Amino acid sequence: MRSGFPRAPVVALLLLCLSAPGLAEGFDTSREDIQKFVGTMVQRHRFDRDALTTLLAAAQSQPKILEAIQRPAERTLTWWEYRPRFLTNERIDGGVQVWRKHAEELARISAQSGVPAEYLIAITGVETFYGRITGRYRVLDALATLGFDYPPRGEFFRRELEQFLMMAREEKLDPAQPLGSYAGAMGIPQFMPSSFRRFAVDGTGDGRRNLWEEGADVFASVGNYLREHGWRAGQPVLADATIDTPVDDPASARLNLNETVAALRERGYRFESALPERTRAMLVPAQQQDAVQWRIGFQNFHAITRYNRSALYAMAVHDLAQEIATRYRAAPVPPVAAAAP
Repeated sequence: MRSGFPRAPVVALLLLCLSAPGLAEGFDTSREDIQKFVGTMVQRHRFDRDALTTLLAAAQSQPKILEAIQRPAERTLTWWEYRPRFLTNERIDGGVQVWRKHAEELARISAQSGVPAEYLIAITGVETFYGRITGRYRVLDALATLGFDYPPRGEFFRRELEQFLMMAREEKLDPAQPLGSYAGAMGIPQFMPSSFRRFAVDGTGDGRRNLWEEGADVFASVGNYLREHGWRAGQPVLADATIDTPVDDPASARLNLNETVAALRERGYRFESALPERTRAMLVPAQQQDAVQWRIGFQNFHAITRYNRSALYAMAVHDLAQEIATRYRAAPVPPVAAAAP
């Protein structure tokens, strides 16, 4: 799962210090911070010191990763700019094709997790275009670059590097091989290593958790993640709202269920919902080119924002899911070609 990060002036200084701008450089494993990391892995998890030092020496610090982490799309685009990237006919039709191909598996996993099939699919559609774009950086390089050469979030990414190395050992993977995003997210659902270890599940019963190939493991893992983060089966995600005289500042909106259905209606927001008046909710601004469209997010919307802490992301997942479901249910099974005479 991807995550946005604040801009940091120190990154500009780090980039200027690189001797070959835009080119990767190997890590000096004699650095104190790297030696400390290796020592921790040896003591805490019984890694072999020499083998781990050799692995980290083969990792590459990537300047492009340091550039990319300063400008995530969720931080630089408004809703009217962000939405068209994901609500395309190609992406909607791609989701329908995934549903047709895996209908039986999706029905089973949806029943187990409580998450409708269209949301299981839409998460992968927004994350990686159903596995077409899973990232081009070695996960080892991404996590080492951000862990050792990005001080604003170094501690976080060193923890993820720790989790990645443990995950690779558990799953019997070569840690130098997996590819992912600039932030180290992996596979079709883009799980960070800590999320992989905690939430990835074996959806096929073969004893493996394969998030790199489209199938039950991916969908079951996404469903498990959402369920563990509070998804409530049968409840809505979002509702569009109208108001005659807006009184709320879009800039003050937060990803918290800090409202109730009753309180929002008392302030003049009109929206359809059969949920009890005391149900927790949040006000979500969807900035259009010339106005703000207001939406009401419920617990399941909040669960999606735990996957990626962005209202834009969660709205894109919801809207894509709705479009996929509408198109799939209009023709759930592709027509059978007539036999030649």
